[in-house]
Amino acid sequence: MTFPPCQTWGGPVQSRITFGEFAGLRPGRPSTRLEAFLISLSTVALAEMGDRTQLLSLLLATRFRKPWPILAGVFVATLANHALAGVIGVLIGNHLKPAILDAAVGVSMIGMSLWMLKPDELDENDGKRTQKGIFITTLIAFFIAEIGDKTQIATVALAAGYSNLYAVVAGTTCGMLAANAPVIFLGNAFAGRLPMRAIHYTTTLLLLGIGAVFIYRAIH
Repeated sequence: MTFPPCQTWGGPVQSRITFGEFAGLRPGRPSTRLEAFLISLSTVALAEMGDRTQLLSLLLATRFRKPWPILAGVFVATLANHALAGVIGVLIGNHLKPAILDAAVGVSMIGMSLWMLKPDELDENDGKRTQKGIFITTLIAFFIAEIGDKTQIATVALAAGYSNLYAVVAGTTCGMLAANAPVIFLGNAFAGRLPMRAIHYTTTLLLLGIGAVFIYRAIH
């Protein structure tokens, strides 16, 4: 006796999805993992310049003067926060038609570009030391500060647009480290020399360009 090729003991094969498929490792996507990684890295690295989480990194670095546990805290907090944001983005992407999804991501990127023109401020309570040590303090403070931040929203949009959880989260995490590591190790000497206005305008143009590309894909 043979069974129909589309059936298994657990039901139709089409109803099953592996984690790799959920994470975006499916054939037929027009974008590559390398493209998703590079766009995610560059977008978040530039968006982080002058952002409140970068200001938090500067505050922690000048207060504690222990760069390595601060950098480790930033890495773990970013990875956890962006992984969650990426999962949400992939779930959204899997339930929308490609044209609608591309249009939504394009509009969100254009909105992000306008958000970049507004400078961030740091709450005085951010980075307050606890008895749990510098690493835990950084992890908790950075994770909370990143909630609802422009880089987290960018991660959701990028994960939805590319439907590749691994590449997007790896790119956004590397982008956050690239933007924060110099501040953590060099502090005010690094931050004070950055042309923040020019960086914000550059990021605005970059996000406008990415948004235009997604909208073009939606139309065509």
